[in-house]
Amino acid sequence: DCGRPISVDTRHPGVMRAVLALGADMINDVAGFRAPGAVEAVAGGQAALCVMHMLGDPSTMQQAPVYRDVVEEVAGFLQDRVELLVAAGIDRSRLVVDPGIGFGKTQADNLRLLRETRVLARIGVPVLVGLSRKSLVGHLTGRPAGERMAGSVGGAIAAVARGAAIVRVHDVAQTRDA
Repeated sequence: DCGRPISVDTRHPGVMRAVLALGADMINDVAGFRAPGAVEAVAGGQAALCVMHMLGDPSTMQQAPVYRDVVEEVAGFLQDRVELLVAAGIDRSRLVVDPGIGFGKTQADNLRLLRETRVLARIGVPVLVGLSRKSLVGHLTGRPAGERMAGSVGGAIAAVARGAAIVRVHDVAQTRDA
C-alpha cells in the first residue's frame, strides 16, 4: 500500500489477477475485457474497471482504421461490454468507459469522439478520456510530445466540457489549475 490509488493497464487476465491480489484499485483494459478469462479475473473484486475501445490489436490498430460511424460503433461496443460485465455480476458502479483516443482511430475519428463525448455518457457510467500528449494533440498543435502540455490541458478541458467525468493526464497540477 503506497497511500495512492493504483491503476494498472493490462489486457492479460493473469496480470489482472496478480495486481488485484496486490491491491490495485483499477484495471484499465485496452481490449475491453475481451480476452478469455478477463471477465472472470475481475468479477469477484471491488476494483474499478475501465473498459476501453480499441480497433484491432496494438500491433495493427493504426493500419488504416475504418468505421461506418465511429461514434455509433465505439458507443455500441462500450455499451455491449458494460452490459456483459454487469450480466457477469459486476456492479455498474465499478465501471468506467474510455473511447480509446488514438487506439485504432484516425485523427478525424479522434476529434469526432472528443466532440461527441456526451453520446458516450449515455451509457450510464463515467466516461474517461485520455489524450494527454497523444498524437492528436501533436496533430493539432504541430508540437512534439515533450511540448504538448498546453494542448493537452486544453484537450482535457474540452473533454470535461463535453461530458468526460475523468481525464487521464501527464501534467496533473497544470490540468487541475485549468
